[in-house]
Amino acid sequence: MANKILRVVLIIVLFIVFFEIGLFSSYTIVTAEAPNIQGLVDMQISKVQEIFSPEKVNDALIKDPTPINITNKKDVALKMEELSKVDGVNVDSMNITTFDDTDNKNLTINIEALGYASPNSTSGQIIISQDPSYKVIATAQASYKENGLRADENTVAITSILKLY
Repeated sequence: MANKILRVVLIIVLFIVFFEIGLFSSYTIVTAEAPNIQGLVDMQISKVQEIFSPEKVNDALIKDPTPINITNKKDVALKMEELSKVDGVNVDSMNITTFDDTDNKNLTINIEALGYASPNSTSGQIIISQDPSYKVIATAQASYKENGLRADENTVAITSILKLY
């Protein structure tokens, strides 16, 4: 039994040694410099520690976002419209969620809303459509004020704009 455990440990140690030798030699080939062995080992250790850090483990756990309401939807919609360069953002279609604990004073919120394109003109006619053309997704910081949860318009950042067909 001890012999088998010793073999497994020896195989793991040999695997790590050959991996490190390969890393150092490929570093030398790519950079044409002698590798900084201490720096490479420290980098590997820090990356492995980051993978198993409590923050990363909590982020990896699947949890549903919490829907929330903000008091300044119109202001946020105008900021999203300005940043995303769409013709309008539907306030009624706004879906605001957070993965943060809602008991915190400051939250990072995710905002999804439907956006509209400029009216199309074809052969002299202007066609105004009620159908949204885009789905605009943004993030922002929000905090509790005296009248409720309020998003900071200056922190609104567009993460993606999806064209709807």
